[in-house]
Amino acid sequence: MTNPVVLAEVWRRPFLESMHHGHAVVCDDTGQIVQAWGDPEAVVLPRSSSKMIQALPLIESGAAAAHGLTTEHLALACASHSGAAIHTDRVQAWLKHIGKGDHDFRCGPQIPDNTEARYALVKTDQSPCQYHNNCSGKHSGFLTLAKHLGAGPDYIDPDHPVQQACLEAFERTTQETSPGFGIDGCSAPNYASTLHGMARAMAHFAAADADSAEGQLRQSMGLHSDLVAGEGRACTRLMRAMDGKVAIKTGAEGFFIAILPEQRMGVALKISDGATRASECAIAQILVNLGALDPNHPEALAFTNGAIKNRRDIETGHLRAAPALL
Repeated sequence: MTNPVVLAEVWRRPFLESMHHGHAVVCDDTGQIVQAWGDPEAVVLPRSSSKMIQALPLIESGAAAAHGLTTEHLALACASHSGAAIHTDRVQAWLKHIGKGDHDFRCGPQIPDNTEARYALVKTDQSPCQYHNNCSGKHSGFLTLAKHLGAGPDYIDPDHPVQQACLEAFERTTQETSPGFGIDGCSAPNYASTLHGMARAMAHFAAADADSAEGQLRQSMGLHSDLVAGEGRACTRLMRAMDGKVAIKTGAEGFFIAILPEQRMGVALKISDGATRASECAIAQILVNLGALDPNHPEALAFTNGAIKNRRDIETGHLRAAPALL
């Protein structure tokens, strides 16, 4: 990735202490670039920001309808959740509903990010299960699709019908032939595209009819922002601040996307050093710029000009959107 631009800055009193460089693209519903920072043709791994694309075959195959999946299930299929009870109870119920168990997952166990859930495991001397994994909703969708297709248990294999369906959906929505994939934290293939391709895919989701697979996923995320991430998380906080009208999704290593139905636009951004704090700051400022997020909303200010405090709760600096975004 060449020629990144500064998208977020850390200021400590009058001193510019740190800078986060990256790339970002805004596309309209024709797939054309409306605005870009850095290199829009940079090849990226979108990580968990591509989960709504990976969830398309779940609906398009008829699996979601056949198994009576609700908007909550669809939101979880797109989620990187915190492992709170609100998430894990629903994932376990989903598994039971399709006749599967934790042993059928291929995502691996994970200590919950949610403090209450994490402490509950520690206090009872329990080990985390696979349903605690932040991607267990996506994997529940994979298992449902695999069952519907009558496919084998190793649904994360790149040659498995589930992953082949995900690749087809990825290339169709990005309008690119993927140059390959990396293995994600949850062991599933994560296909690469250009940043432009991901923004184009998100604009496709933004412009899709409400009753389409893309529309159903987009709306489910907005309806259940608490399931997509969790309390205190940027995705949940910012979607609430926009009254669920915009769907946004973080991805590991400083990735973020936004789906803006009213503007019929999509956004994709990548922070070069992989810093999540910078991707959260940058996406919030871009949402402000596009008129989707009130610049004076407390949550907007928390991310675009967020206070940095020390252990005595003294404000020592700010994480701010860089001038290039203002």
